[in-house]
Amino acid sequence: MSDTRRRVKVYTLNEDRQWDDRGTGHVSSTYVERLREICLLVRAESDGSLLLESKISPNTAYQKQQDTLIVWSEAENYDLALSFQEKAGCDEIWEKICQVQGKDPAVEITQDPIDESEEERVDELPETSHLVELPPCELARLEEIADLVTSVLSSPIRREKLALALMSEGYIKKLLQLFRTCEDLEDLEGLHHLYEIVRGVLFLNKAALFEVMFSDDCIMDVVGCLEYDPALVQPKRHREFLTKTAKFKEVVPITDSELRQKIHQTYRVQYIQDIILPTPSVFEENFLSTLTSFIFFNKVEIVSMLQENEKLLTEVFAQLTDEATEDNKRRELVNFFKEFCAFSQTLQPQNRDAFFKTLANLGILPALEIVMAMDDLQVRAAATDILSYLVEFSPSMVREFVMQEPQQADDDVLLINVVIKQMICDSDPELGGAVQLMGLLRTLIDPENMLAPTNKTEKTEFLSFFYKYCMHVLTAPLLANTAEDSDEREIQEGSTKINRVCPDNFQTAQLLALILELLTFCVEHHTYHMKNYIMNTDLLRRVLVLMNSKHTFLALCALRFMRRIIGLKDEYYNRYIIKGNLFEPVINALLDNGTRYNLLNSAIIELFEFIKVEDVKSLIAHIVDHFYKALESIEYVQTFKGLKGRYEQEKDRQTQRFRRYRREARPVEDDEEMWLNEDEEDDDEAAEEKSRSDEEPFPESYEKFMEAKKGAANGANGPSSANSKAATSASATSPNGSSAKAAALPATPVVKTAMVGLVDYPDDEDEDEEEDEEEEQSPRKRPRLGS
Repeated sequence: MSDTRRRVKVYTLNEDRQWDDRGTGHVSSTYVERLREICLLVRAESDGSLLLESKISPNTAYQKQQDTLIVWSEAENYDLALSFQEKAGCDEIWEKICQVQGKDPAVEITQDPIDESEEERVDELPETSHLVELPPCELARLEEIADLVTSVLSSPIRREKLALALMSEGYIKKLLQLFRTCEDLEDLEGLHHLYEIVRGVLFLNKAALFEVMFSDDCIMDVVGCLEYDPALVQPKRHREFLTKTAKFKEVVPITDSELRQKIHQTYRVQYIQDIILPTPSVFEENFLSTLTSFIFFNKVEIVSMLQENEKLLTEVFAQLTDEATEDNKRRELVNFFKEFCAFSQTLQPQNRDAFFKTLANLGILPALEIVMAMDDLQVRAAATDILSYLVEFSPSMVREFVMQEPQQADDDVLLINVVIKQMICDSDPELGGAVQLMGLLRTLIDPENMLAPTNKTEKTEFLSFFYKYCMHVLTAPLLANTAEDSDEREIQEGSTKINRVCPDNFQTAQLLALILELLTFCVEHHTYHMKNYIMNTDLLRRVLVLMNSKHTFLALCALRFMRRIIGLKDEYYNRYIIKGNLFEPVINALLDNGTRYNLLNSAIIELFEFIKVEDVKSLIAHIVDHFYKALESIEYVQTFKGLKGRYEQEKDRQTQRFRRYRREARPVEDDEEMWLNEDEEDDDEAAEEKSRSDEEPFPESYEKFMEAKKGAANGANGPSSANSKAATSASATSPNGSSAKAAALPATPVVKTAMVGLVDYPDDEDEDEEEDEEEEQSPRKRPRLGS
């Protein structure tokens, strides 16, 4: 029993003034020898680790809220809160805190928060001023009450004293009775005063007052008081909206009266904070922090109570997935889950994990497949919001579900393809839904969140799945809108630029831009899979058709796609671009743009500038060889002259290399002759006699040997001196010298000098044969990478 009573959640207030859940455990007040103080200790119920160790300082202001909360500050920007499961446990710890500080447990706050400006005036206050003296609660005194409430807001001490006075005399309920009287009498002046009073009481920022004001008996009268803002010509009708327009729909009957009351209260208090109360000024920004906390903890309780109600959730899911469920009913069920997921954002990470796993086990993802295919726009929008929460929390969970779906003949039933089709078919002229869905897709295909150590193969498996079953659905609109026209039409049109891409259709252009944005993301992050896809479908050629679009933003998207490909500096891509002559549409767009200094002009020039700066030799040679005559007239930038300069430098470098090979070949030959002559002079007499006896065949063999060596030396890669000496030595010692020399010659490498190109690549020799083969194949027919 004591374990339940002392079960708490620990919260800390972050920089955004939102409460972060630090864990659940059991609290105790214990003397810690190391600190020589009595401390609040909270140990985690999961593993017994220490979640909190906080000294009960005599000068710390502890505040008790909502019967189950204790809140305090340990530093200027470090607020803590303990949320108790039971009121009895909160009271027990509160008494211990008050005992340490020598306070009466009946108080709601143990210390007066005194700032420097207040300290000087504390001694001046009379001893009898332990409470603010409130005027009698009468119609004639409303102005006096309003002035009093407004005047105390600037003083923390007086705010605290006023709050105690309002609580001790039941003053709030008396004020709300006066409100009803003023409305009956149509006393507009009195209603204006009551607005000031109620607004000021809210700014006292006291949870105990909120408990009274937001109770079922009082909250609608509080809303009524706040309708009569003196700055408005006519009062607002907030109560009419809350009671008539805002309907509370129970998708399934909620039998728990406490849960229903908590839902009603939270909605109304949220409405007061977001709609009724004006935006706080810079001096009032902290006045409603307790109101924010009140709403936050209410939401935590609602989600916890719903999550524990397995019968209710099971029934909701059964109706959601039942084909017999009416559309209106399904719409209400989807909106229920949307609000449910929104409230779940208040949970701590481990509890949120359990929450979404509960939804997944109950079948939220198969249900979304059904709902997202409905015609109702509101339902689809709500379903998209739910999917957003799921993807944001755990993209791996969604990917795992998609890959485990049964592989049916029709890929349209796959959840990810349903999302793509909803993006493609968005009827909103501004494509608001499509943009949201595109963001979901990007998160799902982002390899950065596929690095979970528990599933190292997720990236490979999911990307293979996506490119096999989904990529063709994503690119279908792009390929359909860039289909090449027949040759006849091109001949009839001649050189005249006629826009054949999405004419006068801004919405289609926006959609294609979104698709291109995703594809550009894939080029950068899916290098292997995307490269295969581009080569097999000749995708870049189709994308560059969009350079003709009258929508400049779409032409820029197409250019960005090519720029990202070139930015990889992959020679496989470079050869594909060269063979397909894919710079032509880009250069045509540059020339058509003329000398206009706009974004398209700058983006195209930046593309060529990148090629120049990075010295991409193959592309530089291709551009200069095929397009320099068209580009040499562009002199307002030095980019194209720079490309020509790079080209000439590389050409000179290759020429010098070729000449160096020729010069180095002759000294090698001379050395060999000198070595051979020295070798002959050192021979003994017996060898000389043997040489003279063989005088006729030797010169013939020697002549053949030297001719062969001269032929080898004329090659680009002649043999080294060491190799030559070795060969000569072998010939001199061989019994059959001429035949041995002849046998050694074929091993000498001979390189054709005519094959030396203007552009030198590290792997040129390895790729020559591949290029010869690839010239016979169109880009569409190329084998896949790695096949």
